[in-house]
Amino acid sequence: MLQKISRIANGILNGAIAFSLASMAILVFGNVVLRYAFNSGITWSEEMSRFLFVWMVFFGAIAALKDNMHLGVDLVVNLLPKTLKRTMFVFSNLCVLFILWLLLDGSWKMTVLNMDSIAPATGISLSWVYGIGLVTSLSMAAIIITNMVKVLFAKDKDSSFSLIAAVDDVSVEQKEVREG
Repeated sequence: MLQKISRIANGILNGAIAFSLASMAILVFGNVVLRYAFNSGITWSEEMSRFLFVWMVFFGAIAALKDNMHLGVDLVVNLLPKTLKRTMFVFSNLCVLFILWLLLDGSWKMTVLNMDSIAPATGISLSWVYGIGLVTSLSMAAIIITNMVKVLFAKDKDSSFSLIAAVDDVSVEQKEVREG
């Protein structure tokens, strides 16, 4: 059940990233063609592209966390014994959850504050722009909590305690996905 939900959420996330990128490319390219070929343009194209870029970056951050692809230094943690690794894993994840709480709180305040503010070119409420912080913080918190539960309550005690994936691990996983 959890695997099915994860696959659906992953598909939605990848679709949102692809949609944002494709829409940005179409809007910017179309606007350039209209300006140079027809001496006109889409007035809201630049603003909408900027909003889509913001959303794409935040969606990418969620995808990177899901795949353990955020930058990190785990040299010291890898040298620790297993019990200390587990402790450091829990501590670092609790720190990340605190940061996500700060992001959620700040995004909520900015979203509510900008409910009545309207973007000049598109007419979209700016709460849609700031709302991505809510989506990101809640999605990332769900990923972090899921990872912590997996590590703390897993039957297999050799679970990975790293917040980041090595390049070799990622290439092996990608190869397995292509083959399987």
